[in-house]
Amino acid sequence: MANTKRDLFLKRRQRVRNKIKATSHGRLRLSVHRSSKNISVQLIDDVKGVTLASASTLEKELGFVGKNNVEAATKVGATIAERAKQAGVEECYFDRGGFLFHGKIKALADAAREGGLKF
Repeated sequence: MANTKRDLFLKRRQRVRNKIKATSHGRLRLSVHRSSKNISVQLIDDVKGVTLASASTLEKELGFVGKNNVEAATKVGATIAERAKQAGVEECYFDRGGFLFHGKIKALADAAREGGLKF
């Protein structure tokens, strides 16, 4: 049987998540979700099961509501880096989910790195 696009995405997401959990040793996870209209990111502590910081294009103060492009991803990356600093976080693992590290996901990661996050 041929795998559907969704099946391949879910396999990729699970593979990435398992690698992060195996090597995390209590470090935080920067999880990215991209839809057709928005992009969001969360800084998650898996040990406690809490979200420490988040940013999304759904926030009106960012000015990118309903946009999912490289500019919006860059702004979200810079915002999450700023909010992570406020939460006292400097290091984390980048969980790209099942998305390829390319385009919007790469722009978000680069902006977060420029903002001071290390992963």
